[in-house]
Amino acid sequence: MKFRRTAAAVCALTLIAVLGPGEETRPADADLELELEVGRTPLVALTFDDGPRKSTTGPLLDGLALREVPATFFLVGDRVPGNEELICRMAAEGHQIGVHTYGHVILSGLSREEFDAQVGRSRELLERVLGEGEFWLRPPYGIVDGQTALWAQSPLILWSVDPEDWRDQDVERIVSQVLAHAGDGDIILMHDIYPSSVEAALEVVDALLERGFCFVTVEQLMAERQIQPEPGRVYRTLPGAES
Repeated sequence: MKFRRTAAAVCALTLIAVLGPGEETRPADADLELELEVGRTPLVALTFDDGPRKSTTGPLLDGLALREVPATFFLVGDRVPGNEELICRMAAEGHQIGVHTYGHVILSGLSREEFDAQVGRSRELLERVLGEGEFWLRPPYGIVDGQTALWAQSPLILWSVDPEDWRDQDVERIVSQVLAHAGDGDIILMHDIYPSSVEAALEVVDALLERGFCFVTVEQLMAERQIQPEPGRVYRTLPGAES
């Protein structure tokens, strides 16, 4: 674990350098892909959907804290009541928090009233726990239509690496899939409701730290890549990632 802490400390110093005050941002490029600059520290954003769940999210937070690694959690609104302490811990430990609808429903085709009941209601619940915040949106199943983009009132965060950790809950396969595809600027999708996913995620963190990667939240990744987040715009990966 000494090596992991050392690697995390190096990441922290790198982020202080690249996320310093006063740095201007620019609008996102059309394809969100630029050539990797020589010598640039590779960054990845580890994200988790469908939580929180005490039995799995708690141990995951323990493991991330031990490694000093931040992540982004897209929470389901109906899991917020009863998990307020866990959510406050996420925020206190530097993780980004977003919404994944109230009942994990497909957002396309909903009326405005139905959309607000899924997204607006979830944001209201989080604001009661954490205070005002943007709480970016990840649409379930990655399905987005024009109305979703219009009503989102935040960036729409999808992903570029998906090991389908829900499929067979095979830790070895999940880890292998992520390590085979993760590159600089990627957004990794996992779910913090399965013990196997927690185990796999921490193994992924250890392996990528050893490869010289640094972990950041999605918001930090955008800031480091000088991308100005735009409401209603879909983001799957950020400059430097391979398609």
